[in-house]
Amino acid sequence: MTNDTVRVRMAPSPTGYFHVGSARTALFGWLFARRHGGKFILRVEDTDRSRYVPDSLDDILASMRWLGLDWDEGPEVGGDYGPYFQSQRLELYHEHAQQLLDEGHAYKCYCSPERLAQVREEQRARRDSHIGYDRHCRTLTADQRSAYEAQSIVPVVRLKVALEGESCFEDIVYGEICWDNGSIRDPVLLKSDGFPTYHLANVVDDHHMAITHIMRGDEWLSSVPMHVHLYEAFGWDPPLYAHVPIILNPSGKGKMSKRKGADGEAYPVFVKEFRAAGYLPEALFNLLAGLGWSYDAEVEIFSPEQAMSRFRLEDIISSSAAFPFDKLEWMNGVYVREMDEDELCERLLPFVAADLGLSEEELRARPELRQFIPLIRERVKLLPEATGLIDFAFVDQISVEPEMLLGKKMTAGGSLDALQAARAHIAEMPAFDSETIDVSLRALAGDLGLKAGQLFGIIRVATTGKAVAPPLFGTLAILGRERVLERMDAAERVLAEMVEA
Repeated sequence: MTNDTVRVRMAPSPTGYFHVGSARTALFGWLFARRHGGKFILRVEDTDRSRYVPDSLDDILASMRWLGLDWDEGPEVGGDYGPYFQSQRLELYHEHAQQLLDEGHAYKCYCSPERLAQVREEQRARRDSHIGYDRHCRTLTADQRSAYEAQSIVPVVRLKVALEGESCFEDIVYGEICWDNGSIRDPVLLKSDGFPTYHLANVVDDHHMAITHIMRGDEWLSSVPMHVHLYEAFGWDPPLYAHVPIILNPSGKGKMSKRKGADGEAYPVFVKEFRAAGYLPEALFNLLAGLGWSYDAEVEIFSPEQAMSRFRLEDIISSSAAFPFDKLEWMNGVYVREMDEDELCERLLPFVAADLGLSEEELRARPELRQFIPLIRERVKLLPEATGLIDFAFVDQISVEPEMLLGKKMTAGGSLDALQAARAHIAEMPAFDSETIDVSLRALAGDLGLKAGQLFGIIRVATTGKAVAPPLFGTLAILGRERVLERMDAAERVLAEMVEA
């Protein structure tokens, strides 16, 4: 294999949003093309007009870009083998369908949907081993065809599959696979609306786009025998096949679909849902790359460049794997902690802004988010979690549950005395940075005969409204002396009311 021969395509259909299983297949193809210095092609298979979802193509392109799966040819990029939308290649499919008809490899079928449904019903009633088209129109005479056409029936074009023997092919992942030709019931190649089926368009495009390796989900394995027949009929050499096992849901008992997990919560299945949930593209890329393929027995965190250097189709595991959300969340946390602080701030900004009801411009103009990054990065696994840790810094007033202001094993009166002493101490500090606050408040706790945790807990709740918040001294410094004193004054009033009661 030479470095300039590899051409791998990703061929999504804009009939739904970009599924994480499709993303893993695309990722494997991208790694393979990049490792061999080849081309990664994006082709849009948009001939299924009945299931077309208008915004799905935008979602597919955006999701691939978010994951870093850039393409060398395709929409918005161009290339020498375009157009890259199947709906713009109809003339090519018609030419090849006519070629198959002229050479006796295909025939026109005039059967109505009603007749086909009746045939299948009768086959099921007889418990036939093969359910499907009965080849009724395969042996029609010229007069019979003329009679159908006189009724203005628009036929479909079907592939004339051999009636005996087997169709075999070698899959890089699964090895040799054979099908009984009798089970392949002359599939439709060209529909009555003039659009090709997946089978015809797929084979014609892969040939004319010089695709060398076909990578797709193993749910398409059953279609390969039909494609083998088509390649033979055209006299073309087929590309190499590598079918990727499906991803199972977290329980490992079914496909990764839009269903609720064991905890009753719906889990994401589309890439855009992972993005909205606060997963980083680096983490999802890493997780998907290692799902069904192993970089190293000891290494779980690796970059795209590292995966690219080792990726081999032969190493793809043929068994399906359950999607490990726990592992993805852990991995996401690793990437959050390792990320440059300015970059992490930018990643957090849209989530925090949306949660706080601010525009991104408004939030970017304030210093607090960037200041809190060193204090919260160890606690954040998913990006939306940041808001709950720092939201108190973006409001004028906080609400405090009175009981939360009580120090551990302390009365309301004792807690009020401690808070007042701390308030006076903070007001007189010569500087208000985290180091000064740390040293000063620890000394105060000793002077008051309190454990540090007792005093700090009262101050934390008084200034943030939370029992658990980012490290106290850094938090106070970010809030600033003026806001801290105002909040402590409000907390004093609450405690005073408790004492009076």
